[in-house]
Amino acid sequence: MTTADSQRVAGVLMAGGLSRRMGGGDKCLRPLAGRPILARIIERVRPQVGPLVLNANGDPGRFEAFGLPVAADVVEGFAGPLAGVLTGLEWAAEHAPDCRWLASFACDAPFLPPDLVARLLAAVEHEGAELACAASLGRPHPVFGLWPLGLKDDLARAMREEAVRKVDIWTARYRLATVDFPESETGAGPLDPFFNTNRPEDLEQAERFAAD
Repeated sequence: MTTADSQRVAGVLMAGGLSRRMGGGDKCLRPLAGRPILARIIERVRPQVGPLVLNANGDPGRFEAFGLPVAADVVEGFAGPLAGVLTGLEWAAEHAPDCRWLASFACDAPFLPPDLVARLLAAVEHEGAELACAASLGRPHPVFGLWPLGLKDDLARAMREEAVRKVDIWTARYRLATVDFPESETGAGPLDPFFNTNRPEDLEQAERFAAD
């Protein structure tokens, strides 16, 4: 993907969840091979997008070291990933109006593909789709998606007036391209590129992958 392509895509790193399975706190601030998970994710995402925002609730000061703007959910009540997408769309409309797309990323997947956005863009253009999301091992990962800024108001209405909360209910209204990403082989075994560190035992497994 060229620099021009990346500059037309804004990015949102979504860290607004409650992390119940990890025991609370910010999953993305937990160390992985000596560095915060969030630092590893930013490193992978930065080359793929232009303007980048972190979606997180609570005191934004805890993320100061990462040098990103922080935007809290624009829909109250921990409304799930769609709230993070809408937050990113509204932030981009104000701060990155030259961008056509928003790419969204979960903050618990430290091995996400370095060509994620390029492949989502290619799929949208090739299939004539309106949205795109990633998949692996037969499972969709809609949190890793590509969203047109032109659907910002539609999503806002769906969430605020219809109380839509499930990603697949909203994306079913549009032409969606799904892009499958393969596993890679590592010394610690096959690695799903969207392996996530939801639980303490996942973080232990991620340490083995990171050490490979």
